[in-house]
Amino acid sequence: MFVIQSLYSGPHDSVNDKLCRLLFFLGALRDASVERVTAVVPYLCYTREDRKTKARDPITTRYVACLLEAVGVDRVVALDVHNLAAFQNAARCPTDHLEAQKLFIDYFVPQMQSEEVVVVSPDAGGLKRAEAFRQAFSQALHRPIDSAFKEKYRTEGVVRGEAFFGEVAHKVAIIIDDMISTGMTLARAVTACHERGAKRIYAAASHGIFVGDASEVLAHPALAKVVVTNTIPPFRLAPEVMQDKLVVLDAAALFAKAITCIHTGELLVDLLDQGVA
Repeated sequence: MFVIQSLYSGPHDSVNDKLCRLLFFLGALRDASVERVTAVVPYLCYTREDRKTKARDPITTRYVACLLEAVGVDRVVALDVHNLAAFQNAARCPTDHLEAQKLFIDYFVPQMQSEEVVVVSPDAGGLKRAEAFRQAFSQALHRPIDSAFKEKYRTEGVVRGEAFFGEVAHKVAIIIDDMISTGMTLARAVTACHERGAKRIYAAASHGIFVGDASEVLAHPALAKVVVTNTIPPFRLAPEVMQDKLVVLDAAALFAKAITCIHTGELLVDLLDQGVA
């Protein structure tokens, strides 16, 4: 049995409502003696807090894993969780981690054939994600691609850090992240790239949460396009921003192939290596 649920907060539902309904349904399936339950959760909420940064901080990644296990889930499938190692270590049941990297590469390759490109991480924590994309993108374009990143650290809720590492002048900058929430981290990276002479600036993130002042942030004149997947409908954005700036890529085929692999016993690593046709 595969249960597909994206834990986003819709226009009339909170994230808590979505999570509770998912847990209730999964528990009911287990009570009905299903042989196996796989939770397919394109956007797995509450996984940004994966460690304690100060005393008494919650570790919600572990709590979500415990809740899923408590209702009898045998396997969890998710797309681009915030911290993969934390998620895998928190869950005792098998987990499958899908990546939107191939979707982004398929989108950007036709547009960047004759451009000099630099892949930018908006903070040091996303360096591994950005580097994996840079290597795959470089292979797809058959030429080297540079990298850069913006310094960022948070103290008592205030984001700081002004240093920027890498060269973006006269290049097309692609900022890579796992999610865009309020967009403030993205805005800092866009401003830094713009001030250093980037030719054009794009942003790509697997999950477009878009809360708070995200519409104003994405309207930044230096930001050409924001590319996300459809794990979360972008209903919070202003219509003009959605029309002018937003590109939504369909991840349905990726999940369909993952479900097929799990159901038939094929190796998911083959799917990740081959991408989606």
